[in-house]
Amino acid sequence: MMSVPTPMGSPGRDPAQLQRARDMVLPALCQAFGAALARFDDALFDRAGNAGSSQLLFLDAMRELRRRREEIAAAFAGHLQRAWEALAAGEPLSADATLSGQAEDGLSLLAEHVLESRLAVRNFATVLLRDFKPVLARLDRRLGRLIGGAELDADHNPISPEHLGVAIHEAFAGCELAPEVHLVLIKLCERDLRAPIGRIYEKLDEQLAAAGVMSQMGTPQRPLSAAPEPRSAGALEDLVEHRQGADAGFADDEQAAPAWAQRFAARWSERRGHMQQHLGGEDSGSGEPYPGQQGMLLEALHELLQQTRHVREDATSAAQVAIGQQRPLSQREMMSVLSLLQATPSATLRAAIGEDGESLAQRLKSEVLSSATRLGVDPGQTRLDPQDEDAIDLVGMLFDVMLDERELEGRSRELIGRLVVPFVKVAMLDRRMFVQKTHPARKLLNSLAEACEGNTGESQAERMLMAKVEEIIERLVAEFNENLAIFLTLEEEFREFLVQHRRRVEIAERRAAETQRGQEKLEMARTRAGAELDRRIGDATLPPAIAAFLRQPWQHHLTLALLREGEEGASVAEALSLGDGLLEEVAEARRQIVGKPWLQAWQPVLAKVFASVGVHGDAATGAIDALHDTLQGIAESRPELQRALPELPQVALPAPPVAESPAVELSGQIHADDFDNADADRFRRMEIGNWLDFVDKDGKVQAGKLSWVSPISSRLLFVNRRGVRFCVASPEELAVMVRLGRLRAHVDDGAFDSAMQGVIDRLDPGSATLH
Repeated sequence: MMSVPTPMGSPGRDPAQLQRARDMVLPALCQAFGAALARFDDALFDRAGNAGSSQLLFLDAMRELRRRREEIAAAFAGHLQRAWEALAAGEPLSADATLSGQAEDGLSLLAEHVLESRLAVRNFATVLLRDFKPVLARLDRRLGRLIGGAELDADHNPISPEHLGVAIHEAFAGCELAPEVHLVLIKLCERDLRAPIGRIYEKLDEQLAAAGVMSQMGTPQRPLSAAPEPRSAGALEDLVEHRQGADAGFADDEQAAPAWAQRFAARWSERRGHMQQHLGGEDSGSGEPYPGQQGMLLEALHELLQQTRHVREDATSAAQVAIGQQRPLSQREMMSVLSLLQATPSATLRAAIGEDGESLAQRLKSEVLSSATRLGVDPGQTRLDPQDEDAIDLVGMLFDVMLDERELEGRSRELIGRLVVPFVKVAMLDRRMFVQKTHPARKLLNSLAEACEGNTGESQAERMLMAKVEEIIERLVAEFNENLAIFLTLEEEFREFLVQHRRRVEIAERRAAETQRGQEKLEMARTRAGAELDRRIGDATLPPAIAAFLRQPWQHHLTLALLREGEEGASVAEALSLGDGLLEEVAEARRQIVGKPWLQAWQPVLAKVFASVGVHGDAATGAIDALHDTLQGIAESRPELQRALPELPQVALPAPPVAESPAVELSGQIHADDFDNADADRFRRMEIGNWLDFVDKDGKVQAGKLSWVSPISSRLLFVNRRGVRFCVASPEELAVMVRLGRLRAHVDDGAFDSAMQGVIDRLDPGSATLH
């Protein structure tokens, strides 16, 4: 959001300093872009050498860039100049509105390569915003001060990465480039412009600070460049710690305990006096190897499992059988057994993954004890170690909840189920997985679950995503022994793949919004045209030719005119005048007015109407003659002159949009007593991009993102994680769903943390009331 609290004449404005800043920064940015542009020849030539059948596309692009180099540079500079002039005028441009404003009105869908270009420059901006966040925050404030105390943000700062992205988009928009080459050029801009843009930002920031513009903010003490990538793998903890610091995707509180853990600790401390009321206390002294908050959480989980185990297990369970056994299986024995199950899961374990009612934890413990005989261990002399049993219980219940409550069916369910045994091994090797938000194993599971959830493989993109999921899981199952670093490697690889997939999702989401907008405009046009027809005809008896004309070609033509031009369009007024004029001539004919040149004034408009339904030339003349003869026959009381319209082409009126169910059946008309007005008001104020959880009658949960709000009907469009429309509903319908328990707030904790909350709720039902 951007606000300018002081008027143009405010003493707070400093036009001279603003001009000096412009003279420093705009030429420098344009020079950096020009220098990068000059290097693209070599880069494209190198790409052409490895492009195979696409080689000519890159060679053609080289020629196009040479031919249009001055135009490209001018377009880049032109946008930055316009954005700066808007800033100086006190009305900064919105980069997002500028980028999205082209061809957004009407029904025409944007070409996919245009959408991909927009997404690519937005990604460019995201990278630079992440890399230069501190200096950009200072520049927002300093430039805002120069125009009178405005609160600038990345969308309105004329030299922000957002506006640089728009400038790049406009620079190449006029070039004849293959879509794949276009995206390569934007990626090259990201590579070649990042460092010089960073230096320009720093120099401008220093110049403004030296000139006394909010000098109290100071300047950075060290360069903004990210820490170098570690050269050796090192310990997993060191690797994770480095990545946590370098990955800008993590929030500042990423190191804090997960939300479910904080709620659980609060509940547990309420029940157990020996736990402190917050997560910052000392360990309880139980010998836990991980001190502090993680140790307390793990101890509390262990105690809760112990207290509830007798409720969850019957007399025939593996745990009960183990009571009389002599020694616990060693960790080496456990790892060997789990490795066997990981490589060749038993038929019963695979069946348990596919069934809703089977307890994975119980099945896993039975399989571990029975499989130990393959290592020469006497099952009558061994039992499970309590900590190992905790690990199996937690992982088993974690996957039980995930498979029960998330939209994982068929192949998706089978693939996620294959992770059960590897995650038991992780839990035994590093129990912090349960309480550490940044643990690579849980991050990998979150990404894989996101990719699988709701993925039915209907589209090519979904099938490609599922194939990558299968590849990652196959590699994990084949390669994971006891080295946890593989989770970090696979998570990074899959995350990079997801970035590309999410771009496709954004395109699908935009298409869903455009389609819905077009459908609603169509429905509005059909409704208005139908109302105009009913108002003119009503119950009146009209000659067949006149009635057929109004109900078919005229209504069709009016609908299209409304659709293209809106209610105030010239063609709409012309069509309405034709309808009124035709009915007036029918009235005159019935008053026996003889000798009038029927329809003479309406000939051109009639020709347009018939043309809109595919009737041209002699056919249109014949249709108009039929209307003329009908009017003349009425006026002269000669029924034999009246003619029917000739057979017209079968041009169907546009079909109304298919109303989508709001994910739950609502019986009949909605009444005020069916919902809470406060809920409906919250949905009316809901911001684009927010998520809700839709719950079906079987308890399955599907997350939906608010993608668009109709300015016509005020209905809200929700898309799933694939960007596909799955719910369009009014605020009142959504409020009814809340009352029915079919809609709830979405907690974006990821699949792992959501499932852990479900585990806690199953172990300790009273905790469910706290969230």
